[in-house]
Amino acid sequence: MMATEPMCPRYEKAVEILSKKWTGLLLRQLMQGPQRFTDFRTAIPALSDRLLSQRLKDLEAEGIINRVVIDSMPVQIRYELTDKGRALAPVVEAIQGWAEEWCCRPGSRALGRRIEGCEERA
Repeated sequence: MMATEPMCPRYEKAVEILSKKWTGLLLRQLMQGPQRFTDFRTAIPALSDRLLSQRLKDLEAEGIINRVVIDSMPVQIRYELTDKGRALAPVVEAIQGWAEEWCCRPGSRALGRRIEGCEERA
């Protein structure tokens, strides 16, 4: 019988950060460039304002995004990736590639429902 090595605490922390609901989608959106709160709401309409605010605070606390206040009338706030956040680009791209290969096959289901928009890429 093979001995199981203890889980790497760094890996565990990374998974803890990235596995929170909506975080992956927010990161994917930020890979396109700086975003305002309304940009996220438009791109991810199912995400509530309260949870969006919380996830942005979480990502900021982890040093993955910066919150930039633009001194204008009215004041504008935008969010952008830090170097630490941009370093996640290969991870986000790998998940996208995996999803295209495995999640969008004819008849694929996610969370018990059909995946819309996949048939044309299958």
